Amino acid sequence: MTLHQSDDYQDIRDAVRALCAEFPDEYHRKIDADRAYPEDFVEALTKAGWMAALIPEAYGGSGLGLTEASIIMEEINRAGGNSGACHGQMYNMNTLVRHGSEAQRQKYLPRIASGELRLQSMGVTEPTTGTDTTKIKTTAVRKGDRYVINGQKVWISRVQHSDLMILLARTTPLDQVRKKSEGMSIFIVDIKQAMASGMEVKPIANMVNHETNELFFDNLEIPAENLIGEEGQGFKYILTGLNAERTLIAAECIGDGYWFTDRATTYANERVVFGRPIGQNQGVQFPIAEAFVEIEAASLMRYEACRLYDAQQPSGAQANMAKYLAAKASWEAANACIQTHGGFGFANEYDVERKFRETRLYQVAPISTNLILSYVAEHILGLPRSF
Repeated sequence: MTLHQSDDYQDIRDAVRALCAEFPDEYHRKIDADRAYPEDFVEALTKAGWMAALIPEAYGGSGLGLTEASIIMEEINRAGGNSGACHGQMYNMNTLVRHGSEAQRQKYLPRIASGELRLQSMGVTEPTTGTDTTKIKTTAVRKGDRYVINGQKVWISRVQHSDLMILLARTTPLDQVRKKSEGMSIFIVDIKQAMASGMEVKPIANMVNHETNELFFDNLEIPAENLIGEEGQGFKYILTGLNAERTLIAAECIGDGYWFTDRATTYANERVVFGRPIGQNQGVQFPIAEAFVEIEAASLMRYEACRLYDAQQPSGAQANMAKYLAAKASWEAANACIQTHGGFGFANEYDVERKFRETRLYQVAPISTNLILSYVAEHILGLPRSF
């Protein structure tokens, strides 16, 4: 039930679908009920090489682009899984690949590709700044061959199931920089070492089974060699990861959207009330059809964002618009699906309510729909900055 699928990627789709078929609805339903991490599923993806898709072949990876990565994420969600358990490694990878030193790439990438290490976590958001990233208060002060980190982060995902984290901190105070986007730097943090010497992790219970945490840094020392790129240019570097993140989230929402329309269509064809399948009624048909149209449109914008990103051209506008369209489409599809199922949509065994909760997240994260509209208004339409 997909119009826009290039044969160039059908082999990837088929392979990911085959792997996902080994982890049926019951598996993901139990993981959700237990508030557990899908360790076996992520391990299977890693062993199959999908988590190393964006790592260059010279470092043991597949050397694929964001387009292929987006298809992997889409298919996981379309199969009923939740890429939120593992997508961090995808969008974090290009930050290291594009901006890390050769020594850093040699040190980390082969071990990530093999599955020895996981790079699943990125520490950017703070409780008092939210999306106003330039106002972050976490500091990194150079002392000899070390940086000393102090501050706090919130909504930092997969820390408990990752070995490495990319961390954004201020190395120059805000009042001492020419542009507010300057003076921030990014670092590779060894999570286990950090937890033993100055980083405290506090899990945050939340609506979906999404392992996320609050982090506290108290004089955490990390080696200066863990600085990625040039000091003070971290905000520019982190955008590499953020644009990839938004594009991959769009792909996941597209996968969710197809899952919802597939399930709604199947149920509407099978469910008979008043002597006819409910799918014969236009009141049932139209919301599903409208959601499908929007998913297809969002998918096209996703491919455009991927094309620009892979060509290392500016892709911020397309990444934001793809995320907006896909999150909106998946939420419309979720509502149509749960309405089509009626009361059964709330029953755990149908998995609709689980996926309903999961896809709702992307109206808020990793960037809210309102902030995307603000971005479009200011940077594309030329309207005055609203904040």
